[in-house]
Amino acid sequence: MKLKDLGLTKQDIKDKVSKYMIDTYERFDFLAETAEGMYMYDEKGTPYLDFYAGIAVNNAGSRNPKVVAAVKDQVDDIMHTFNYPYTIPQALLAEKVCTTIGMDKIFYQNSGTEANEAMIKMARKYGIEHYGPNRYHIVTAKMGFHGRTFGAMSATGQPGNGCQVGFGPMTYGFSYAPYNNLQAFKDACTENTIAIMIEPIQGEGGVHPAIYEFMTGLRKFCDENNMLLLIDEVQTGWCRTGQPMCYMNYGIKPDIVSMAKGLGGGMPIGAICATAEVATAFTPGSHGTTFGGHPVSCAAAYAEVNELLDRDLAGNAKEVGAYFMDKLKNLPHVKEVRGMGLMIGVEFDDSIDAVDVKHGAFDRKLLITAIGGHTIRMVPPLIASREDCDKAYAILEETVKALSK
Repeated sequence: MKLKDLGLTKQDIKDKVSKYMIDTYERFDFLAETAEGMYMYDEKGTPYLDFYAGIAVNNAGSRNPKVVAAVKDQVDDIMHTFNYPYTIPQALLAEKVCTTIGMDKIFYQNSGTEANEAMIKMARKYGIEHYGPNRYHIVTAKMGFHGRTFGAMSATGQPGNGCQVGFGPMTYGFSYAPYNNLQAFKDACTENTIAIMIEPIQGEGGVHPAIYEFMTGLRKFCDENNMLLLIDEVQTGWCRTGQPMCYMNYGIKPDIVSMAKGLGGGMPIGAICATAEVATAFTPGSHGTTFGGHPVSCAAAYAEVNELLDRDLAGNAKEVGAYFMDKLKNLPHVKEVRGMGLMIGVEFDDSIDAVDVKHGAFDRKLLITAIGGHTIRMVPPLIASREDCDKAYAILEETVKALSK
């Protein structure tokens, strides 16, 4: 839809949102009307360099031509059905995902938080069925983030986070330990612990990657204690960190992994993949979904995954990400640059407010976000070039210098 075709103005749209929508987002004064590749465009056609990619979603670029073609083709065949018939996109995507990341089984959901909810449910049910009624406890990381449904937000180790405050008691059965502290995770486990659940990079927690010894140590500890390792790859998955899934950077494999965002190429989809043994916890009636495995979303995801792999966008993320992170260290007032591939956080000293950087960058036509008081996060499409990074750097440098005056 375009304003000129509807006879509406930007202010008309803003007024409708203000009047009718429950608004929980801090809006930019920006109407996103079209998008292509590395850019989003407003109603006047003004380009904005997109280093946020719909929150790490548009991995193969906005409106990737092959993803768009797959969606149009599937809409002409069947848009939706319940999950009793077989559908072609579901089957093709299932094979592609499982064989690519070395897992046995997949279950489709609609989003990242639903994928994490399914992962928690599967782990708890597996523990209770195999080890007894009290074997459902899960240890997660402090400052982690796993979503906004009750199980997922209870797994989020941020008791003061706005996603938890005001909703009453969290779901019972979770404990939290400091990230990258292997001994603390071991100490948090009890005889009732069935799983450890972790992000390989804490995104909302400030873009903190897991260290190698932590991830490999968790895998070894879980193996030694008949526990499951659950890895949340909702934001890190599908080539963002230099491998199809981030856990591959550590040479390990989880018992269950969740994914969403970059899987769908812009269409809503989530999923969990599990080993064949653990997947037996889900039986008919134990879990389900109306829209999970939606034919159009699966067709889009199948095209997206093929694009990511065929064009080696994981390799591009690794190369261009290393270049960009090295360059970002030269920004004024930088305290630390963290990340992996094209998932990058820049922490400034106390004199620079991250929200001010976000808004200053927006005024200069660059889209990024702020996490915490002094850290910005960038998760651009994985088609980003060195030239794109140079443009983003120039805008950030100008912004920070202006804020330093």
